[in-house]
Parts: sequence; C-alpha cells; structure tokens
Amino acid sequence: MASFHHTLMKCHLALQREVMAGAKKLGLTSGQPKILEYLTAHDGAEQKCIATHCEIESATVGNILSRMESMHLIERRRRDGNRRSIYIYLTDDGKRAAATMEQVFAAAEDRALCGLTADERAKICSCLNKIYANIAGTEV
Repeated sequence: MASFHHTLMKCHLALQREVMAGAKKLGLTSGQPKILEYLTAHDGAEQKCIATHCEIESATVGNILSRMESMHLIERRRRDGNRRSIYIYLTDDGKRAAATMEQVFAAAEDRALCGLTADERAKICSCLNKIYANIAGTEV
C-alpha cells in the first residue's frame, strides 16, 4: 500500500497536469489559473493578498502578474488616493479566461471525484482542509 504522502502527491500531480493542459490552451502558465480564480472572487485585490491566498511568494506573484498584464488579463490600479498600494483587477479578457478556467477546474474535479457521493466529496474536502491546517499550523 502506498504511503499517504505519495498518494497525495500523485493525486496533486495528476490534477495539476489536467488543469494545466486546459490552461495551456489559453496560453496560461503555472500560477496564472489560480490567480485568475482568486481575482474572480476578489477583483481589486492587493498583490500581497493574492500571494498569501495562492501560496506563492510575493516576488513570484509580481512576475506572474507582469506576464498577465502583458497578456491583457489584468490591470493594476491605485484606488481611493492610496499612492502606496496597487490593486489588481481583471480585464474583460481576464474575465473570459477566468470563466474558461472555471470550466477546466470543474471538469478536472468532476473527473477526479467521479463515482463518489456528495457526502464522500464533502468528507474528502473536510479531511483535506484539516490536514492542511495541521501542516500549516492554522485552524480550519
């Protein structure tokens, strides 16, 4: 029987491959799909919030955002006269890419969870959230 970490790693890599295959069709690179997903729910977020939520180093997020800006997926703006903070917004192209990625994520999840009941799906998510909280030292 495979160990927990090996099984989890295999699941993550298989899901990542499927998601990135869909992302590649949009010309997206690693990190960009989850930033699009985050901005769909938090349009106008600060870079540091994006980095924290997506679990990417702030400097790396800056590089990813620069590429996304050159692809016209996002725009950076100041708001409320705050000269220090820059907020990240989806452009119309970014919203379309995010909507397509939402479909890619949903299809990958459906494939991964095929044959599981709604209760089993909920239990898996609950357990994974507890495992993450244990590792990250946070509360669920």
